Amino acid sequence: MAITPAQKSAIEEVVDAIKNARSSKKKRHIADLFLELVDKETWADYYEVIPEPRCLNGISRSLQAGSYKDALQVHEDLNLVFLNALYYNEPTSQIYKDAGTLKSMFESEWKLRTVLPAATRSSPPPSSAQKVHGQVAAQQPAPVPPAAPAQPAAPASPAKPTPQPAPAQPGPSSTPAVASPAPQRASTSNQPSSPPRTSSPDMDVEVGGTPEPENMGADDMARDGESDLVVQQLERGLPRWEGPSDFGWMKEKEGSEDRWLELVLAIKGHKDAVGNRYAVALEAVPEETSIPYLSFSFPLSLKLVESRARAKSYASNKAFDKEIAQLFEKARRWHEAGNDAYGHVLLLQRLYQALTSPSPLPGPPYVSSTNFASLRAGPGTARPLHSSDSEKLPAVTTFRVSSKDRTFVDEVTYRGWSIKLADWLHLSNPDDPSKPIIAQVFKCYVSDEPAKKGQPGVTACWYYRPEQTFHPAQRQFWEGEVFKTSHFADHPVEDIIEKIACQFTARHIRGRPRPPSWYLGWPLYVCDSRYNDRERIFVKIKNWNSCVPEEVRKSADFMPIYPFERMVFPRRFGSPFLKGSRARGPGGIGDSIDRAEGERIEGGGTGRKRGRKPAAPTDISGPSRGLFVGVGTANAPGAAQQPAAYTPQPAPAPARTEDRSILTAAGGATMLGSNALTEKLSAETARHFDRDPETNEVLWFAAPPLNVTRRPAPQYSLKYLHWLATKRKAGGDAMDVDDGSAEGARAKRARTSGVQPTATETLDLLLAQIAQGTEAQTG
Repeated sequence: MAITPAQKSAIEEVVDAIKNARSSKKKRHIADLFLELVDKETWADYYEVIPEPRCLNGISRSLQAGSYKDALQVHEDLNLVFLNALYYNEPTSQIYKDAGTLKSMFESEWKLRTVLPAATRSSPPPSSAQKVHGQVAAQQPAPVPPAAPAQPAAPASPAKPTPQPAPAQPGPSSTPAVASPAPQRASTSNQPSSPPRTSSPDMDVEVGGTPEPENMGADDMARDGESDLVVQQLERGLPRWEGPSDFGWMKEKEGSEDRWLELVLAIKGHKDAVGNRYAVALEAVPEETSIPYLSFSFPLSLKLVESRARAKSYASNKAFDKEIAQLFEKARRWHEAGNDAYGHVLLLQRLYQALTSPSPLPGPPYVSSTNFASLRAGPGTARPLHSSDSEKLPAVTTFRVSSKDRTFVDEVTYRGWSIKLADWLHLSNPDDPSKPIIAQVFKCYVSDEPAKKGQPGVTACWYYRPEQTFHPAQRQFWEGEVFKTSHFADHPVEDIIEKIACQFTARHIRGRPRPPSWYLGWPLYVCDSRYNDRERIFVKIKNWNSCVPEEVRKSADFMPIYPFERMVFPRRFGSPFLKGSRARGPGGIGDSIDRAEGERIEGGGTGRKRGRKPAAPTDISGPSRGLFVGVGTANAPGAAQQPAAYTPQPAPAPARTEDRSILTAAGGATMLGSNALTEKLSAETARHFDRDPETNEVLWFAAPPLNVTRRPAPQYSLKYLHWLATKRKAGGDAMDVDDGSAEGARAKRARTSGVQPTATETLDLLLAQIAQGTEAQTG
């Protein structure tokens, strides 16, 4: 039976659904490697093993050409696309997992279209490799696609290199493979599986010195699919985090059972300035999920916690407190780091920790201008105490570790975390909860201040994110890169969100931290340079010892690593402020200086000096450019316009420009806190408006101009008007002024010597004389 137009349309919908399928984190199209056939020259053995190769684009072309007799033939070819990949590749490879996911999706999408006939067989067709070679592999259920990189994963066998897509060729045998063949065929019941990976040997890497290879060129640093395999192979054998310990939880108090429900309702009902509930981000997390690397596996949600709190079914305050911590852990892993929902989760976690602190917040309602953080400002907006800057920014940090009114201790405990010297933390950010402060602990202490007697805290060194720095538009950043600063701040333990890890480049490219410094699932960052926010200078770190606490500089126990088989460099990305990114931060596109550590510039010093009176904040952005992923080039265009909430500072200018923005008139971003909602003006909109020639600001107005009568501009100069007045005074009433009549025009021309009358004037004069003569004769 021929394919009807309705069936053809339904088949096209199925193929489009498969092509648009994305990974769990929406970062890649998992069908990209199934679009075209494998290159015959590169992978000749693929065509010896697979009797009927198929690809998605080839099926689409045949469907459009009318080559299929009925819809079941299309079903068989689509099924072969994924059966071929399942047979040829090893079960541990990413392409094998993607094939299983797409096969299940294909079967589901086909059944949804009632106009399509049901499949007549559940086993592989006779032309499949499974039947031809006599090995019918069981159909794999659709696994949840892991957070995989863009390049396909392949088995961890070192026998042959991972196949790469062939060069583009005309016709159906062009580029990316339908199932990029792995070096060996998939293991079946008759084939031995790959031997288990042996544990990696220890590797000692000195922190000091310059351990980077000498030839760290752009080609060497490019991330490829083989590098992803090296990382995945190592991470498969790393130990899992067992969860927080049993210390540092809420203490038992009489009548605490009633307090449980109060805390849950406080979290559930907290709203922003316009009435939106933050707890929507928690409620969006399902009870049962397959989030990898969680410290628990049982169902958990805000609704379950509320029902247990109402029933008073928790055995103790500790049990309630621990389950709340596990709920926040699950929500942090569920939402993508940096988005609004992730920020709402961190804000609610900080609210909960403030309500259970020794000095709870008054309320409800619970109001805070710092998003419940203990400090008034975060990275990019804070200034050191006793700073001489004339900028009106909060002074909250220092340039050194203070020892005033405190007793130093070896560690502090808080909600199952044991915080020690040189640990890395996520701390609550008062400016943007979705971008927690990245910091390293330099001291643990117990406060001796009368108002905070006995309360534990940490003194930590801040690390800035790329969006918290000023940098040129062409600068490239490592994936997860941060920058060491000279800002130190005291944080109470209630500011702690979670433990993380940060590696300096020398170790990050060689391996991953060993427990307890880091576990899979914990955020991991890399640091390659220092950042001086006063002079906007990036200084590449050569002596790593100077960046860590003195007590651990020569310690062999400081963040040892599990080594890779070879060095693996992280990916590189363009500026977060370029077009296509919704990043927000107090930094921006601007001038900066890249220096090697200790390098001096012409005239002395290590950077540019700032003027005593810095210029007013202005928008120094220019044209936009798209987000670049990969190894960058030096000739990048300008940057996109910055969000209004974070106004970059240009270099000192001789004249001070008045900032008349609405945000400044309302008291500034620091004063408004989270009550101000700002949006980035898109490049498509900004290009329709003029820019100020001096500040490069977009001339944007919130409303059209008022419809009022404007006074006309003067037509004559004061000098000319003075001349007319003087002439009138000298000649009395006989003003020689043109009255606009014909006689006046002729009189004016007659007074002008050397000018002949025009033809019109001569004709008018002749007609006037004839008329006068005619009147005289009749009279």
